[in-house]
Amino acid sequence: MAAELIQDQLSLTRRVGGSVSFSCGGTDQCDSVYVFWYQKKETETFTVILDINKNNGNIDSSYGHPQKDDFTSVNEQNGWELKIDKVKLSHSASYYCSCYKFAPHRWYYLIFGSGTKLYVTDEQVVKPVVSVYPAASRAHLEGKSSLLCLASAMFPPRVQFSWKRQKEDGPLEELPPAEGEQLELTESGRSAAILLIHQPENSTYKYSCYVKHEGGTVEAPTQQEVPAPAASCPPEREPAHPAALQQAPLGPLDPLQPQCRVKLLCLLYTVLIVKSLVSCCGLSLLMILRNKGPSTNCTHAD
Repeated sequence: MAAELIQDQLSLTRRVGGSVSFSCGGTDQCDSVYVFWYQKKETETFTVILDINKNNGNIDSSYGHPQKDDFTSVNEQNGWELKIDKVKLSHSASYYCSCYKFAPHRWYYLIFGSGTKLYVTDEQVVKPVVSVYPAASRAHLEGKSSLLCLASAMFPPRVQFSWKRQKEDGPLEELPPAEGEQLELTESGRSAAILLIHQPENSTYKYSCYVKHEGGTVEAPTQQEVPAPAASCPPEREPAHPAALQQAPLGPLDPLQPQCRVKLLCLLYTVLIVKSLVSCCGLSLLMILRNKGPSTNCTHAD
């Protein structure tokens, strides 16, 4: 959606019996005075806990949530927050705030925050160990570059990646969205982000990776320098005269252009798929004929 609420807390870790508050920013864009809070457990769907009137803090908890009496609200600098006075193990879940926006055609829709994960445990918060590496050579990426940022050995495991770049001795700047695509991968104990860089020609940058975590934001200890990309396509040749083509001897074929390679791969996959389907149909027909076998009808004369 074009707009969403702001939940800066990626995760919160508490012990049983402690208290916790969940913040929700950006509620000034809501077209209703009510801010809804949802609970989402690992194997369950979203469940409404309550709504809070952002003007006066009044709570409506008539939605039938089984833990509704455990939740209340508290007025902080950024507005009214959801609060649990005494945390239980059963409160381990993700919590999302939401409110209604008004659309031009006289209907409402919900916008959400990104969610905050609550961990109820005695484990200590441990910041991630962050490293950054080149992910692949430019030759495999049609002139583009890629970087891998790895976060490991952290608790809780939830993190958020971001990138900054620096041109020669210039200041650090945020990476423009149009010049980078990011893919995130998560497995037990670590998370990684692969950044595909669309870097302008004739420009060399150093890139820094930042990992946001409950224990604080951690920067990779080293920067990765990405040199200016070379021209991605060779200049087009002028068409040769037909007579010259007839007289010229045949030489080695020019390398296939990327578009041709993609078309050939698609054709190859199509042929393989059709071949597999024909084989499967032939085997199925043979099995049907084999299982059917000859039929015999016996007639007894009187």
